[in-house]
Amino acid sequence: MVLELPLGPQLARTTRNYGLLPKLPAVGGNEGVGRVVAVGGSVTRLKPGDWVIPANAGLGTWRTEAVFGEEALIRVPSDLPLQSAATLGVNPCTAYRMLADFEQLQPGDSVIQNAANSSVGQAVIQIAAARGLRTINVLRGRPDIQKVTDRLKDLGAEHVITEEDLRKPETADLLKDVPQPRLALNCVGGKSSTELLRHLAPGGTMVTYGGMAKQPVVASVGLLIFKDLKLRGFWLSQWKKDHSPAEFQALILTLCDLIGRGQLTAPACSEVPLQDYQRALESAGKPFMSSKQILTM
Repeated sequence: MVLELPLGPQLARTTRNYGLLPKLPAVGGNEGVGRVVAVGGSVTRLKPGDWVIPANAGLGTWRTEAVFGEEALIRVPSDLPLQSAATLGVNPCTAYRMLADFEQLQPGDSVIQNAANSSVGQAVIQIAAARGLRTINVLRGRPDIQKVTDRLKDLGAEHVITEEDLRKPETADLLKDVPQPRLALNCVGGKSSTELLRHLAPGGTMVTYGGMAKQPVVASVGLLIFKDLKLRGFWLSQWKKDHSPAEFQALILTLCDLIGRGQLTAPACSEVPLQDYQRALESAGKPFMSSKQILTM
């Protein structure tokens, strides 16, 4: 199968502790969308012209053309916005599963999350809104805080507050109109995760899926004993190992349906030609960078 890759993955920072690394030498890129230009005689599920995304991490999407077996690819509707298709396979999937798998949330329930301006955070806001859930969104203070706040509220965020404000006693009054969250989503760790725990409802769950602060999650004895809080972890690659390819494809199609109904959009993106990858890497490493760098082929 010959595949043309018009739009590659977003660039993201990684750590030495990442759980899945390719054998070197390797082509970079876990995400992206491609168009099938030719198929072999034994291919039955795909045809020329189909749009496809990687079925698993490590496919290597930083290239203009490639040949794969059909089991390595998942077909997506070709009328999706190109940026949505290119960023579909990881972050929105993570957001959907965390909202669905850890607490039985009902319309009107609330969720609290840190790093709310991240790609996962933006997807959480939109998927939660589509389900009738209310979100409390926490982010670091920054020079363009009002701009970021306005964008998140446009996506459906109910409350957007800084980590500094979350620690203030008067914040409890601000959040009185929202039910105490039963689910917290943490990708920062350190003090930020401790504050999420402090605002959880008794019996609630905090799911950790990242550690941007490179600091441990600290839960006080009192919170664990007297509120019976639960600490869980989530990694999409492990979820995919524990579930069938058909289940992952069904998840992708569910997200495609949300995109088609206008309830899920791509994160803020900046498209950069592949030959200018160094500029994309420099931009991705800047502090408070809210726009994801997308390589175009």
